[in-house]
Amino acid sequence: MDEVSLSIAYGKIHALLGENGAGKSTLMKVLSGAVTKDTGSIFIDGVEKDIHTPKRAREEGIGIIYQEFSLVPELTASENIFLNELGSTLWIDWEGLHKKAAAWIEDLGFSLDVKKKVAHLSVAEQQIVEIAKVLTSDLKLIIFDEPSDVLGAHEVKTLYKVLERLKQKNIAIIYISHHLPEILEISDSITILRDGKSITTVQNKDLDNDKLIAMMLGRELQRTFRKPSDNVDKSSVFKVSGVRLPMGNSDIEFVARSGEILGIAGLVGSGRTELLRAIFGADTSKSKQVYMDNRPISTHSPKISVASKIGMVPEDRKKEGGILNQSIRDNISMTNYSLINWGWGFIRKKAEDNVVQKLIERLKIKCPTMDVHVSSLSGGNQQKVILAKWINSGADILLVDEPTRGVDVGARAQIYDILFDLVNEGKILIVVSSDLEELMTICDRILVMKKGAFTGELLKADFSEEKLLRLAIE
Repeated sequence: MDEVSLSIAYGKIHALLGENGAGKSTLMKVLSGAVTKDTGSIFIDGVEKDIHTPKRAREEGIGIIYQEFSLVPELTASENIFLNELGSTLWIDWEGLHKKAAAWIEDLGFSLDVKKKVAHLSVAEQQIVEIAKVLTSDLKLIIFDEPSDVLGAHEVKTLYKVLERLKQKNIAIIYISHHLPEILEISDSITILRDGKSITTVQNKDLDNDKLIAMMLGRELQRTFRKPSDNVDKSSVFKVSGVRLPMGNSDIEFVARSGEILGIAGLVGSGRTELLRAIFGADTSKSKQVYMDNRPISTHSPKISVASKIGMVPEDRKKEGGILNQSIRDNISMTNYSLINWGWGFIRKKAEDNVVQKLIERLKIKCPTMDVHVSSLSGGNQQKVILAKWINSGADILLVDEPTRGVDVGARAQIYDILFDLVNEGKILIVVSSDLEELMTICDRILVMKKGAFTGELLKADFSEEKLLRLAIE
């Protein structure tokens, strides 16, 4: 960070925009007391404040909702929401606690079982708990770091209503997002960060996506589109049947074809993620049957699915997608040691270097060396490492859940290009996304889910957000 300055007004939403690694989250950690600043000053109501710990930030009325949740997985939603209060009393009225927690969730416009452990909630539900937890404090400023990334279109609209209520309470809001239409819709002013410096602050008027991208990247972004290929193999068919999800009352059946990207849309809780996990064998589905070109294949566990040439990029890349405290080399190599194995557990180092380096170059992974930990990379480059790992596995079928969650517009376009290259090679891609625009950009077909069942299918010529939402809601 270098001489970054911004001013936030009460009752306004001030958006912070920049590529991964521009310094947005670091700046917010300084403001919330998680990171100590080297130089500079923080003023609240014209008075300089020394914010050196998160506790001190809360005392000054600053709350933050991180992109990476600060929840305790083994505690319930209620306990997480009122965690700061639990240590100040000897007697806990559990029913009263649950009722208060449910009331906060309901006030946000959502509904979930507050008695459930956070570990058993979906990522979207955890986000809701995180927001409710912060709002229980008396705040002057709330920082939202990518709050909509795990929410579907319907839930995002509800989030906007929450933000509007906060504005009416004269609370200042800093909002970080990679979704430019979202920033244009809700923000009053926007600060652009690039390479740790504040480039400009502009009022949200007479702006559009292209202008924002040019300010953010310092250049125009090339439009993303799939380049047609005459050599795509479209002959293979992947069929799934007999999958019954916990929220559903009937079995699911569908087919996906080589050379196409099949999208799956639906609201949070519709069963999108659960379907991918069931196919991959991460969750049990007793009557599931999976066929490749009419030949039954086994997918009773992730290990067996990988052997059947199925890979999965999960929704939560940090928890399930990669091993963050290991190197890029280790993460990519682990899916296919047979390529680089001498035998008896010995690795051919030069062969491994060659395989990993080619994938780093192919996927344009920005890194100093292949031996740095994945945790040191930006969100977009972490996602590329996870994609590289499954490309290395030789998977013919790739299940991708939220391909660009927490990824800036530049990296998003690169990830789309990677997916386009894979499908043009004849791979079968099944993609789940909360971002309807993303699905309409990259997919050939979209299936829509509601309560664990498909409610309809749209071909590319018929894509529209209105049609997708109608199928997801009605």
